[in-house]
Amino acid sequence: MTTARLPAALAPWAATLAPLTPELAVAIGPLLRRLDTLVGEHEPLADGLGEPEGLGGLARTGRPDQLLPAEWLLADAYPDEFLRRLVDGELLYFAPEFRTPAARGRVVALVDTGPLQAGAGRLVQLAALLVLHRRAAARGTELVVGVLGDPAGRWLTGDLAELLPAWLEARRPADPTPEDVRRAEGGLDADDRVWLLTSPRLAGRLPARARVLTSEPSRWSAAGATHVTVHLDGAGTDLPLPAAGIAVRALRGAEFRRASAPTVAGLPADVRGGALPAFTTDARTLLARGPRTTTLLAVNLPGGDSSQVTAVRARRHRLPGPVVAAGRVGRRLIALYADGDRLAPYVSGRPLGGRGGEPGGFTADLSAFGVDRGLPADLLTRPVLPLLRDGDDLLLPLAGRWWRIAPDGAVTDDGETAQGAEGRLPFDRFREPRLCTGPLPPEAAGARHLVHSGATVGWSQDGRTWQLRTGTGTPTRLTFRENADVIGLVHHGGTPSLITCTRAGRLVRAVRADGVRTLSRFSGGPTPPAVHPSLPLIAAETRPGRIVIGDARTGRIHHLIGSDD
Repeated sequence: MTTARLPAALAPWAATLAPLTPELAVAIGPLLRRLDTLVGEHEPLADGLGEPEGLGGLARTGRPDQLLPAEWLLADAYPDEFLRRLVDGELLYFAPEFRTPAARGRVVALVDTGPLQAGAGRLVQLAALLVLHRRAAARGTELVVGVLGDPAGRWLTGDLAELLPAWLEARRPADPTPEDVRRAEGGLDADDRVWLLTSPRLAGRLPARARVLTSEPSRWSAAGATHVTVHLDGAGTDLPLPAAGIAVRALRGAEFRRASAPTVAGLPADVRGGALPAFTTDARTLLARGPRTTTLLAVNLPGGDSSQVTAVRARRHRLPGPVVAAGRVGRRLIALYADGDRLAPYVSGRPLGGRGGEPGGFTADLSAFGVDRGLPADLLTRPVLPLLRDGDDLLLPLAGRWWRIAPDGAVTDDGETAQGAEGRLPFDRFREPRLCTGPLPPEAAGARHLVHSGATVGWSQDGRTWQLRTGTGTPTRLTFRENADVIGLVHHGGTPSLITCTRAGRLVRAVRADGVRTLSRFSGGPTPPAVHPSLPLIAAETRPGRIVIGDARTGRIHHLIGSDD
């Protein structure tokens, strides 16, 4: 969404409103701004952060005086491009560090999705989630949503484009009870800042508490409710609702921007895909898509640590269709590409033995994978999937399940992936228990978060406090409070490190028991870096067409793939 399509009063909200259509953004604007004012009157935007202590890297948000000098040069030379990057959150800022930072717990919204909150109440909740998401970003933390009635600890998370549709689908046939509120609060962390979005009836049955936002219709027209009375911690005000037509479309999900998902079958060959580097096997081979989705780039990385940065060239493999999965097995590079309504193999190196080496070997119909309308095109906006060899068969994780492809093309279901139960999450081999080379500790079996590298395993209940155990059984405890995702685990000399990437700014860090190292040279890219599954290697596309590969412990760059590749 661009500021040209928003009123001036909503221009600062452009990034927050991006998941909505411009029509809904304009319609909900008055409710949004007045609700933000009401929330701001009762709670400051952020706590004190302690005493400043220099700069801690780069970030995607910040004050104008924290912008990098290069961004100001861009504003002077190309003001339109500067404005686009400002709206889309692509500008880089210096991130300040503080000597004693304040605790930055999550912003948690407990939402009532029962019948009493249907209609007008849900529209107020939508505006409230937008307000809270923006405030969470300003505090340097994240917004998570808990649906009253769900088991404790089950949260809706992610960017607004993912979170809002999930919240909209979470409808309950009965109104929640005080017991549901107590159960939801059982899954909270001590530092979490909790908001309750509900009806006056449930709020009246609860003990006095802060940050309770209630709403109920107050005025009507022939088309339905036009205003709601909103109370926050005892203070009330009347707020306008969007017009009935667009309000109904919003509550049906029709006014949310969703990525189109055409099928791969019939996709033009010149559709550009991102490079998205990936290590799909234990080999020292980096894989990435080329300028076209039908091009697979493969780089065999030399061994040893060199003090000099060496340029390496990627070998291009031009396939007949868009690349779906690939992996190096021994001296072979094996890939699967979409060929109409089938997946077909591509082999670079010695042909596969047996029936797999014959024409048509390992070619499988897409319908055999439980995909009725072809592969979703959003696969091409993610790194290539891993392709593994198991005996004479190929193993492929697709659509939340593992599939075994026999040489004759027969496909059998080989079990659910670790992300399969969620249905919407992309495949992540660091979180796949069956790919761990060592035994999983019994304590890791029930953990909500799991990562592994070789025989080293890490697990966590909240994504911030991690227990790690090496292959020799040495335990380590690591903790961080930054709003970041763990994207990998590396170890060297018996010392494990978590590799994290912040959601705002793509700041990459190596978190060890003896301290934290910022990997600045691998930070700030358009997507999170790729971490090798067993070696301390990390690769990042720092800008389109430029990939740097180096040491995930020290942040030193060893290899570079330039723009020519």
